[in-house]
Amino acid sequence: MFLQSILKRSNRIFTFFIGSITILFFSCEEKKEITTEKEAKPNVILILVDDQGYGDIAALGNPYIKTPNIDKLHATSARFTDYHVNPTCAPTRAALLTGHNANRAGVWHTINGRSLLLERETTMADIFKENGYATSIFGKWHLGDNYPFRPQDNGFDEVLSHGGGGMEQTMDYWDNDYFDDMYVHNGELKRFEGYSTDIWFNEAIKHIEKNKDKPFFCYLPTNTAHSPYFVADKYIEPYKDNEDIPLPAFYGMIANIDENIGKLVDYLETSELMDNTILIFTTDNGTAQGARTEGHRLDGFIKKGYNAGMRGVKASKYEGGHRVPLFIHWKNGGITVGKDIDELTAHFDVLPTLVEMCDLEVDTAISFDGKSLLPLINDESEDFKERIVITNSQRTENPEPWRRTSLMQGKWRLVDSTELYNLATDPEQRDNIASKHPEKMAEFKKAYDQWWQDLLPGYDDLPRIYVGNENENPAKLYCHDWHTDGDSPWHQRHIRTGYMDNGYWAIHVDEPGTYSIKLRRWPEETQLALNATAAVRPAKEGTSVSASKAGKSLPITKARLKVQETDSEIAVDPTQEYAEFKVELTKGEANLQTWFTLKNEKTLGAYFVSVEKME
Repeated sequence: MFLQSILKRSNRIFTFFIGSITILFFSCEEKKEITTEKEAKPNVILILVDDQGYGDIAALGNPYIKTPNIDKLHATSARFTDYHVNPTCAPTRAALLTGHNANRAGVWHTINGRSLLLERETTMADIFKENGYATSIFGKWHLGDNYPFRPQDNGFDEVLSHGGGGMEQTMDYWDNDYFDDMYVHNGELKRFEGYSTDIWFNEAIKHIEKNKDKPFFCYLPTNTAHSPYFVADKYIEPYKDNEDIPLPAFYGMIANIDENIGKLVDYLETSELMDNTILIFTTDNGTAQGARTEGHRLDGFIKKGYNAGMRGVKASKYEGGHRVPLFIHWKNGGITVGKDIDELTAHFDVLPTLVEMCDLEVDTAISFDGKSLLPLINDESEDFKERIVITNSQRTENPEPWRRTSLMQGKWRLVDSTELYNLATDPEQRDNIASKHPEKMAEFKKAYDQWWQDLLPGYDDLPRIYVGNENENPAKLYCHDWHTDGDSPWHQRHIRTGYMDNGYWAIHVDEPGTYSIKLRRWPEETQLALNATAAVRPAKEGTSVSASKAGKSLPITKARLKVQETDSEIAVDPTQEYAEFKVELTKGEANLQTWFTLKNEKTLGAYFVSVEKME
């Protein structure tokens, strides 16, 4: 399958051989050539922290937070100081894992069926697996929880994950709250004792220990420090009563992450795995709660907290929304001393970099949008001088040109086609100099138009959830993946309050036959009736976890289902858990939509639906 080899890259100073390799070892003062024995391919651990921004690390200038273990990694790594991702989480994950721009991979939203990775994409795990690596994920996936979008459908042998984009979202197990929760382990629900981040790292270490005699790729995408901001109080205490810290619990969650990174590094060192392990630390977007803005809540200037002098926070089109840390450490590769690399880089560069570092064979049909970062580590920056990187935050059903976009080249930033900034003289992006540089504006707009036209044909590709497939039968559908004109009610708090909304699921009927389709108001694990009031989840002692609100009872009288040739409405018994339809479906693409009608004739969609092919 694989014909392409990184040995063909003649412009690299790094040259790898199966037996021994000569590499360059860099330090802050000098470079010297060394020779090391390479008996096996390097292991890879990729840590992706949720919602931690560039400024949420002490070593990067934050005067309030304490991150001693991340700081140690920073001190012994190649540090990419102008590294960019998408401004929100699912798109960043798609680009990171495929080496493609997130829009090309079909992921430009976090909900609405547009967080599903296109089936045609080849992931980092696919490539590592094909090259003989043990592959695993522990933590947040957020690229689809149904077949064929799940981690196990995309190259991961070992999977431990929660649902959706975070806890308290509808894709996740009801009332998970980071403590003693239910997670999906290799396709089966299982309860784990402890705090979520601790569990991801503990289970990762256990899995690595079992697979240390072969090369391994371990993906550790933590769900923290994403909302809700639940963490043991002991981590919050150091940040309480400081008026300069916007949310102490957010820093507390990062402190817990830092502690776990220290634990992982200790294990790697005592197990003698550290030297030949490529350890990567990065995050998925700008800070969520480390800074507060004035004016626009996403795009304003920082008025409280710390964000490394950047404008905007998570989801912003300005630097604070998409510039994040990237540290790479690898002793056997000569990357052991802190070195800042200031050239413009991006998330889709990580996979091509690992392909070269690990000497992986890759299908020649795959063409990455990114490029290997090894030349930059080796002080070869010429190929990066004029590169253009474009990131955007679409958050809509159909992508729109220039929607919350930043086009970057060097220190130039063109925002939304009308604002131009030079970060070399204006790092906070306060002075729009578009009118002073018409030639730059024209050059950048032309580059953007070419980029947009390249991506445009793929926007018609609609990822569809399979039903009637042996890999997932029944298929459980959640309103998180509704296609709607706006945001769907993906949070459990909306379900509790009876948030009125609707949408349809894009499905692919894999096999023709008789299907049982069950419509629920509450998730199956609650066993609640259609008209039930959900119980209050109690607060947890010794933690910042707050009690949940009671769910709202809805007087549901009728249910309706529309799929393929079926458009049927039935009266329901609201004391039952679900309304069931049995229908004949033919093989092929379809849209599935549901309705519950209340006594006052208002309607809403069924938030939870199961589709099962009958024997």
